[in-house]
Amino acid sequence: MSTLEKMKILTDSAQYDLCDYVSHNKSSQVNLPGIYEATGHNGCKIPLFKTLLTNKCKNDCKYCINQSKRNFTRLELSPEELAKAFLGYYNRGIVNGLFLSSGISGDVDSTMEKQIETVHLLRNKYGYDDYIHLKVVPGASKDSIKRAMALANRVSINIEAATPSGLSELSSTKDYNKDILKRLSWINSLENASTTYPNSTHTTQLIVGANSESDKEILQRMEKIYKKSDLKRTYFSAFTPVEGTEFSAKEACSTDRTAKLYNADSLLNDYHYKVKELVFDENDKLSLTTDPKILAAKNMDIFPVEINRAPFVDLIRVPGIGVKSARQIISIRKKIPFTKKEQLKKLGVVVDRAEPYIKIRGEIQTTFDL
Repeated sequence: MSTLEKMKILTDSAQYDLCDYVSHNKSSQVNLPGIYEATGHNGCKIPLFKTLLTNKCKNDCKYCINQSKRNFTRLELSPEELAKAFLGYYNRGIVNGLFLSSGISGDVDSTMEKQIETVHLLRNKYGYDDYIHLKVVPGASKDSIKRAMALANRVSINIEAATPSGLSELSSTKDYNKDILKRLSWINSLENASTTYPNSTHTTQLIVGANSESDKEILQRMEKIYKKSDLKRTYFSAFTPVEGTEFSAKEACSTDRTAKLYNADSLLNDYHYKVKELVFDENDKLSLTTDPKILAAKNMDIFPVEINRAPFVDLIRVPGIGVKSARQIISIRKKIPFTKKEQLKKLGVVVDRAEPYIKIRGEIQTTFDL
């Protein structure tokens, strides 16, 4: 089988590893397999070459296209094959970076070695010095993680679930605390220790809707992780049933649910909310129709806040005011107090959202309906 034929299979098998926040392509182009456009925080499109090194895997994850019990074509690219295939795209200006993942062929350490060898070839044999995201295999040794982080701009390990019991619903071959959380802790301790890529970051990913975990359980886990680590971002993958897996008959998870989890997760990670400030229904789920920041605000007793006096922590809890605009408000009001809402609009404040929650020089702008 040619390298191109292998790539067509392995790159489509990599579709479930997320690298952006929006809806994700389910397959790449036929003639250019492996090219996926990631959407960055600022909305720009970044073409990445995203692939698995192998779709052979010993794990029995019940939702996964590559699970050990599923009957389909198994194959593997050598590190040299993958490096050359990627460089063929990169040197033609088709992609801007590599997103490398892998099933577990044989044992964990040999799988990590092959991924590290691929990246080592790119960096040291071919002189590639652009973006690489490398997925760490659950159960990887600390030494292999350290070497991976010395070569990659970003690493990640999928925690998959929010609780040990939640992971056990998905797989019988992984230990949540040992194989995943412990490795996540190692990644955090090693971050910025590399002299080659000292600004490397790390992320993680959860599968939403494949087990019985609630939104509250998911966000409680992320709150704990954010407190203990410098995790850059969490990606939420809406469960999609795959033919030939144990979960093929399960109902797909709505992307509306993952969208609200992204909103709430941003409140935890970027705005430093606590889970107890968020509003859940009787089943510990987020509302699918209302922004979690607005629901949280309606449940707080701090509003309306005075724009010219409110501390930063209160300003960022105002719907329509972000971290950047809150800092600008504080900087400007030290010199000149705000007198009208139009001044806030010029700073990027979504005034229509903010009005019920603010006062300007003691004057309430409007009210909201409870």
